[in-house]
Amino acid sequence: MVGEARTPSGSDGPLSGVTVLDASRVLVGPFCTMQLGDLGAEVIKIERPGEGDQTRGWHPPSFGGDEDEPGESAYYASVNRNKRSVELNLSTEAGQAVFRDLAREADVVVENFRVGTMDGWDLGYEDLREDNPGLIYCGISGYGEWGPDRDKPAYDIMMQARGGLMSITGVEGGAPVRVGVALADIGAGMYATQAILAALLDRELGEGEAGQKIDVSLLDGQAAWMSYMATNYFASGESPRRMGSKHPNIVPYRAFETADGYVVVACSSDTFWPPLCAALDRPDLLADDRFETNAKRVQHREALDAELEATFAELTTETALDALAEHDVPASHVRDMAEVFADPQLAARGMRVEMDHPTAGTVEMPGSPMHFSRSPTTYRRHPPLLGEHTTAVLREHGYGDGDIDRLREAGAIPADGGTNGSAANASATDAE
Repeated sequence: MVGEARTPSGSDGPLSGVTVLDASRVLVGPFCTMQLGDLGAEVIKIERPGEGDQTRGWHPPSFGGDEDEPGESAYYASVNRNKRSVELNLSTEAGQAVFRDLAREADVVVENFRVGTMDGWDLGYEDLREDNPGLIYCGISGYGEWGPDRDKPAYDIMMQARGGLMSITGVEGGAPVRVGVALADIGAGMYATQAILAALLDRELGEGEAGQKIDVSLLDGQAAWMSYMATNYFASGESPRRMGSKHPNIVPYRAFETADGYVVVACSSDTFWPPLCAALDRPDLLADDRFETNAKRVQHREALDAELEATFAELTTETALDALAEHDVPASHVRDMAEVFADPQLAARGMRVEMDHPTAGTVEMPGSPMHFSRSPTTYRRHPPLLGEHTTAVLREHGYGDGDIDRLREAGAIPADGGTNGSAANASATDAE
């Protein structure tokens, strides 16, 4: 029962027994709900009939398929495991009625439509809480539900620019560069997950009508993620600049070019400075008063960088890494994805996951980084085919064959009831 205390079963994950109604699409919302699914929640993904989540059409690359019939979009698969897919047309009155029925029995609703869209369908928080006072409703948007820009469109690259991340990403004096993954979306998705978990705990500990609405925005998330860069600005009055891989407060903490590649060094405290000098056979640097402490090394950054750049340029990447490892100095070369997911450490942690898929064969994706001693994360369901579970979910919520037929006639669900699972006709429009 919604709002009642429950005891997780352990093997099914800490959120076993929690039902999430997922009306989100593209990245930020699906990333959030995938995390909830990994933690054991039952996630019902609502998708537009015949089209589904826009990312179903974002390929290549794909799992399975060929040039004529693309398979399962790798982008879509990356954030949609542990969910069931229901095709439902929310623009129809019949579809809205079904959504309200599903929400009546849900613990959490997640959506990332433009602000006001769900209210316009009478599916906003105030509408749904009338029948479900314990509902946790999380709305994710570009700018949030109030403020002068609430109605503007938002995309990750815009948020990285507007939120300050691109002002500090890239080489000194070079063009601004976006981070290689959509961190504005991923960051807001993480904040949404965190907020939902806090709201669920608050509901469990509280009394009476303990549901609430959560408002998460991409722009807020980016501003929050500026963390020490923002406080550096508040303290100094100077906006941080692009520094490549360098750190404004720690030296040396950056990538150095070697004879055949790059080595990243993280001399994060004065403890590592003597071992670094020993690894590079540079006792003269250790004896130099200008570099005695981190504060002095920051002050004399340019002089020290010049010395270290010259030293690393004479070494191969392998030689440099071996010497640094021998002296226990934190360092790495810059790995590509093939190297990352061949790492024995990540293999030991279960961070490369394989799942069987009904049309694409085996699909692979990163695993969950959340590890529990008693109630582990699980990978129970492949990224669903479009509408794969429409009929099953409706029947579980009390819809008989006649009811389902009437929904087909009303255009609320596909004519086939969502049983064919075709994922080849996705649209890439209206993304946020």
